[in-house]
Amino acid sequence: MRFTSLVIELIRARPRLIVWIAVLLQAAMWLFVALVFYRNPPGSLATLLAFGREYQVGTDLGPPLPVWLADIAYRAAGGHVFGVYVLAELCGVATFIALYHLSRAVVGAQQAVLAVLLTMTLLAFSSPVLDFGPLVLARPLWALLLLHSWQIIGQRRGNAWFAWSIEAGLLLLTTPAAIFLLLLIVVFALATADGRPTLRAFDPLFALVVVAVLALPYAVWLMRAEAFVLPALPAVSELNARALHAAWLLGGLLLGAAAIPALTVLNTGLFVPKNEEAPIIYRPPVEPLARNFVYFFALAPALGAVLISGLLGLDAVVGGAGVVLVLSGLAVVVGAGDLIAMRRARMLRMVWAAAVIAPAIGVALAVLLLPWTGANEIATSMPARAISDFFDESFARRTNHRLRAVAGETQLASLITLHSGRPHLFIDAQPSRTPWINQAKFNETGGVVVWRASDTAGTPPPDILARFPGIVPEVPRAFEWLVTGRQQLLRIGWAIVRPKGT
Repeated sequence: MRFTSLVIELIRARPRLIVWIAVLLQAAMWLFVALVFYRNPPGSLATLLAFGREYQVGTDLGPPLPVWLADIAYRAAGGHVFGVYVLAELCGVATFIALYHLSRAVVGAQQAVLAVLLTMTLLAFSSPVLDFGPLVLARPLWALLLLHSWQIIGQRRGNAWFAWSIEAGLLLLTTPAAIFLLLLIVVFALATADGRPTLRAFDPLFALVVVAVLALPYAVWLMRAEAFVLPALPAVSELNARALHAAWLLGGLLLGAAAIPALTVLNTGLFVPKNEEAPIIYRPPVEPLARNFVYFFALAPALGAVLISGLLGLDAVVGGAGVVLVLSGLAVVVGAGDLIAMRRARMLRMVWAAAVIAPAIGVALAVLLLPWTGANEIATSMPARAISDFFDESFARRTNHRLRAVAGETQLASLITLHSGRPHLFIDAQPSRTPWINQAKFNETGGVVVWRASDTAGTPPPDILARFPGIVPEVPRAFEWLVTGRQQLLRIGWAIVRPKGT
């Protein structure tokens, strides 16, 4: 008998088990990284939680659903950011499981496993993992929308309209790119002979009502806040620069997906002896509508997002790479044919595992080694709990009042708002961003103003001193990084604005 690896046999016999094992192991890996190497939230997650505490219908961070869910997860975990990390990993698990069900409906269960494994290598490099926000929450919602869109158009399952409407409404409450993504679904339905009949029934009207009801509060906020403003198109003289910028964005997407062509090339017959008999992963023939569906939603979101982002001069791709590239792995599997030979299976496993694990190893090495090189500070190495505890206790000890608000440098102030007392965040440089508090209310309730100390006296920066002319700086407080190395200690200058009447 010809020897076949256990992994190949499990893909043939228990494809769903392989998917769950791979997805859960990746989630556990990142949760371990967060527990060991993250002392403060990554990216702008602390600011997101500070906004989520206020439960505003809309903010300058975008639609409210990611902000609300982050605060709910934070409270459910007993005031620990680990709850938000778990929420982010649940979004990742939901994305891959929805993708598996969609792939199984198109190429069968066995090749669906390959589609999921390829997509895991792509999202590991191109999409945030623990930095929960619109980019993370939109991934499972878009994957579920594609799944139910195929059930409606390709499988004629009218009962999927209700789930589709809920997911569409939630996507509108998650990311501004939702309108663009929903338009792509409508375009595909109108462009195909099988899709047009689905739009002539009453079900789409009921779905439209559900979507409108879900999105109505945010739409009303946009109109009242006059936040819905169409971006200006670039002048003719700027088109060359914008086209170059779009090319850079497209190159970034291709670079993030580099593991997929690498695995594809390794699986070709170029590196395998001609007499070797490779195990085969079989699928039933893919119908033309399914093939067109996969290719359209693998290419149109990415190309459309790059075009829009390039024209508007945005720094990142509209919707995020994790959303617009979610069907790339399935598109490769569909194009590979009905019979996929798994050549050099051991080498493929090693390269796949390296692609999935590499970002986590990179985070660990950066935290442990970069501080010894004297390079830039590691943003996730700040002792968030020690910082928030110190300023909360210092304010209570000096004023005999609970800390109500924090102002100054936004990053530091956001970390202090993570304390169990959850003080308000006041962005004094841009007060319109925090409408729940203003300068007068901050002076009335009192609070702490913080900044990065540049000297031993803790002199405030000129802009902060101009907005708080009466503050008296305290002796700066020094905090140790997770790994100090050759870096200077984190010194935070601070001042107390006492509540009126004390």
